[in-house]
Amino acid sequence: MAPKRPHGAGAQAMRGASRAPQPVPRADGSPALYAALDLGTNSCRMLIAEPRGAGFHVVDSFSKSVQLGMGLERSGRLSRGSMARTVQALRICQRKLKRHKVKRMRLVATEACRRALNAKDFIDRVHRETGLRLDIIEPEEEARLAVISCAPLVSPKTENLLVVDIGGGSTELVWIDLAHVPKHDRPQAIMRLHSGFKQALTDVPEARVVDWISVPLGVATLREQFNDVEDDSARFALMSWFFEENLSDFSPYHATEPTERFQIVGTSGTVTTVAASHLGLKRYDRTKVDGLRMTSEQIDTVIRSYLAMGPGGRRADPRIGSDRHAMIMSGAAILQALMRCWPTNRLSVADRGLREGLLYAQMSADGVLDTDAL
Repeated sequence: MAPKRPHGAGAQAMRGASRAPQPVPRADGSPALYAALDLGTNSCRMLIAEPRGAGFHVVDSFSKSVQLGMGLERSGRLSRGSMARTVQALRICQRKLKRHKVKRMRLVATEACRRALNAKDFIDRVHRETGLRLDIIEPEEEARLAVISCAPLVSPKTENLLVVDIGGGSTELVWIDLAHVPKHDRPQAIMRLHSGFKQALTDVPEARVVDWISVPLGVATLREQFNDVEDDSARFALMSWFFEENLSDFSPYHATEPTERFQIVGTSGTVTTVAASHLGLKRYDRTKVDGLRMTSEQIDTVIRSYLAMGPGGRRADPRIGSDRHAMIMSGAAILQALMRCWPTNRLSVADRGLREGLLYAQMSADGVLDTDAL
């Protein structure tokens, strides 16, 4: 299964967004609200926020497992049940958007809708039944949005950065060279990538994207491919090595010299769950997880504990949660493959991703963020 590397459509969409008019403040004089909705292979998630300084304040949110991509690997189509569950979730989102009178929004769908043969029919149905217009984005834009959402977590010491977004249907990896960017300007240089991975020629030192890849394997699709393997440990090992095989077209995979001043930022439910398990959290706490740094050894210890538990133990473990236990080992297999390729003591855990990137991109295009405060 060859990784996808399409270009152009995402960048064009972002250029269109940059021409959007400045949003009108609300009646009480407070900043206008923005919304971002991410419809993935497994989940439907939305944030409604107002700009504040270099970031934003979340006013309302929504998250639900809809399993839109269930059965997609086998049939190539979105099932009736999956579409019905998703439309029901999107109706809730529509009511929230209406209640908050949100005018500036970006509502996107990713890998499941990119691959499904009946995706257009589904998008039309969503618009007909909810009034929401979903935009199926290309992998490059998905990767770019994940990158800019993680900019605040990049260390000033980092010269080589790998951003990894483990989704339900695909995994995006972006390798960025920051060696020539002044330390104080590195977060802003990453934010400027919202306009495209290929930057215009300029005298200002810019973040350089060495390579990026979208591997069409995420926690849901990888799990489906190995569902027929009964042994828990064998299935995990096969998933991990299979994912690594799909990295062969990613040029940094073949690097032979050790990389110094290197940082991985991982954004996904898998990474935050592993972090919560490492911390022993019985109840998830974003303030303790977002920005946490973990070593390869610490991650490996958590993954070994998952394997020792077996399926029943993972199902009962409150650190994993009832909505993630079925997918955690496929996600852990991806994470282990990454740690095998690029062992590090600086994996930063990001409880942020596509939705946050969508908000940053809209607000940045409208000029309502104080990016100097990053």
